[in-house]
Amino acid sequence: MEPGSGPRRVTIVDVAAHARVSTTAVSKVMRNAYGVSPAMRERVTAAIAELGYRPRAAARGMRGRTYTIGVLLPDIRNPFFPDIVDGITGHLHDSEYQVMIGTGGRGPGDGAGDAESELRVVDAMVDRGMDGMVLVAPAAGQKRLDEVAGGVPVVVIGRHMRSARHDTVVDDDARGAALVVDHLTGLGHRRIAHIDQREPDRGRAETMPNAVRTRGYRDAMRAHGLEAEIDVVSTGYTEDGGYRGAKWLLERTIRPTAIFAGADIVAMGVLTAVAEAGLRVPHDISVAGYDNTSFAALGPIGLTSVDQAGRQIGADAARLLVQRMADTGRASTFITTSPNLVVRRTTATPPA
Repeated sequence: MEPGSGPRRVTIVDVAAHARVSTTAVSKVMRNAYGVSPAMRERVTAAIAELGYRPRAAARGMRGRTYTIGVLLPDIRNPFFPDIVDGITGHLHDSEYQVMIGTGGRGPGDGAGDAESELRVVDAMVDRGMDGMVLVAPAAGQKRLDEVAGGVPVVVIGRHMRSARHDTVVDDDARGAALVVDHLTGLGHRRIAHIDQREPDRGRAETMPNAVRTRGYRDAMRAHGLEAEIDVVSTGYTEDGGYRGAKWLLERTIRPTAIFAGADIVAMGVLTAVAEAGLRVPHDISVAGYDNTSFAALGPIGLTSVDQAGRQIGADAARLLVQRMADTGRASTFITTSPNLVVRRTTATPPA
């Protein structure tokens, strides 16, 4: 070995020599091809294990597959997205597929997606031969997403839009928002404010989950005869967005008695702002979130939150992607999951 060079990578030729078979036989075992005897499979499998052989992804790609799936997340700070990833990896656990995660262009500010930054990540996944992709609440428009799905099997999570090119999994966000409003009005609240995410692109805003939740909030307020009390503050689906939104609401002469945060990460910022204002939750103001993350379930917090079953959404997306990779010409599928409200200690009757 030359000075400074690393250890030589084990090749398929080494495996064949070690097992005393041909490289064709090794390839057939690795591809689980028909016609391999149990004895041959055992010899090759033992040689692979003993030598620590790992085929190069590029070489596997030349044979048609890399057995990698790309997952695009809009923001790694949001504690809900790991639930989706858990669902994806859990469904693929017993398969050959490995998940590679990329993040889009959402920063710590307003949390709005940067379509160009996300598409650069998507292009990088395509260039690296991903067999399929799961895109979580992507910022790109429908036309661009269809173009991507025309070349690589794609499942989109969170966007309320139908496409003949890709499969889609969404939560019934309008129903989830209505569950929060129904719960708060049932406790006696009338001044219920909602913190939304500001979307710079109105064209895509209508299909984003935050926009659907806001529409659900407005419709539910009207259904309860509270149209005059509708109060939406648009900041961002981030902790900072929740903090800034709550600060604005709490500085008003007549402040709301309840705040519906569009996501649990938003509720984090709301709880901080309420504490800084010297107020107590839920005695002075009730707070509800959306996502039912692990943060919401923490004992000292006990956040009332909408459970949209993130792991199930991820598992459904992985299942649809595997089906689409096996049959790219099949009809697209649109799945809507049903949310439910988990009531905890941050919501109570309004102050007298």
